[in-house]
Amino acid sequence: MPFISGKELLTRAWKDGYAVGAFSAHNAETIQAILMAAEEEQSPVMIQIGQRVIQHIGLVPMKAMIDVLAQNSSVPVCIHLDHSRQYEQTMQAVRLGFQSVMFDGSSLSFEENVSWTRKVAEAARALGVGAEGEIGKIGGTEDDITVDEEEAMITTVEEAVRFAAATDVDYLAVSIGTAHGIYKRPPRLALDRLREISRAVNRPIVLHGGSDVPEEQIRHAIPLGVAKINVDTELRQAFTLGMKEVLAADPEEYHLAVSLGRGRERMKEKVREKIRLFGSAGRSQAFHAFFAQSKHRDVISCLR
Repeated sequence: MPFISGKELLTRAWKDGYAVGAFSAHNAETIQAILMAAEEEQSPVMIQIGQRVIQHIGLVPMKAMIDVLAQNSSVPVCIHLDHSRQYEQTMQAVRLGFQSVMFDGSSLSFEENVSWTRKVAEAARALGVGAEGEIGKIGGTEDDITVDEEEAMITTVEEAVRFAAATDVDYLAVSIGTAHGIYKRPPRLALDRLREISRAVNRPIVLHGGSDVPEEQIRHAIPLGVAKINVDTELRQAFTLGMKEVLAADPEEYHLAVSLGRGRERMKEKVREKIRLFGSAGRSQAFHAFFAQSKHRDVISCLR
């Protein structure tokens, strides 16, 4: 199945009442874990490339690995640039053929955030690439970007409406009580605020900090407009614990295919768990029908 734009992927999820998992990849085995889980569950999927892995491996090599490993995928795949704080990097991702990009201007003033995000959204839309923006601050640490809990705030309906109208992003990340990383105490999502924002901006909502959020709250959030849920920490945790299982059983097991393979398996299990929770399992068939019937292919990024 072709790679698909984030806008098409998330608009369909939003309208049909489920969420697409946006799973962060860090190497070949984590890419494989995401793709294997998506295939087994026949679920559309987003594979995220974040800032830490860009610093470690590079934007171009990571994109190339996903292209190769996903080329025979039978499910819709969208490659997403996560938490970019540089306009130049975001445009590089667009040129490389990413199907979705996020400009994170949450550390800027409202006016600056709007200005840069609007530029990204305009360029992305011209090339059929989905665009994500963020309004409000999400606590915790993601890709070396840290926001203290005291600074994290719940996005207001007014600022969400102003930001969405001024930038016209395809999907909007808001702060409703989640944080990046594993929680010290269970979060309490501001579901009433989520409902108000979703109705007011009338576009898919993105939930950052999706790791470790109680399942019941996730199930309540999706019908209220959440169509993309970012997951990273739980996946890295599962992968690392899988590798440790191998070394615990045999401290002299130095074959990377064994240790990395166990990590891949454990991460795949976690991705499958999230896919089922988000309600995207079995949803790829709808996209098969869409591609077969559609006369217009502009929603598919052909920039790979």
